[in-house]
Amino acid sequence: MRIILAEDNDILRKSLSFFLESKGFKVDQFSDGQEALEAIESDNYDLVLTDVNMPGISGMEITQYIRETLKSDIPIIIFTSSGVEQTELDSFDLGANEFMSKPVSPAVLLVRINKLLNSRT
Repeated sequence: MRIILAEDNDILRKSLSFFLESKGFKVDQFSDGQEALEAIESDNYDLVLTDVNMPGISGMEITQYIRETLKSDIPIIIFTSSGVEQTELDSFDLGANEFMSKPVSPAVLLVRINKLLNSRT
């Protein structure tokens, strides 16, 4: 299973990537939203993990592009450090499947990933 992880916080990105790879996932990491979006356009992924606020393109813009331009139903989980309820509502409106506040618990993330991937099979 291939996951794209777009997160500009180096420590969080590297630790989540290490954790997910230890669980058998192949993870492509990006700290810039534009680079992540280019990878999504040119490669096949099973899941997208993205932060809301990133350099280049935001996680919201990535979500909107995947749903509206690529017409893809790939599962998307959005992370944010913002505790603003409207951000969560907006992410669901754009087509995100899950929303997680930071700090992200790797164990909870794994449960949500497995739930989303199992519902697609």
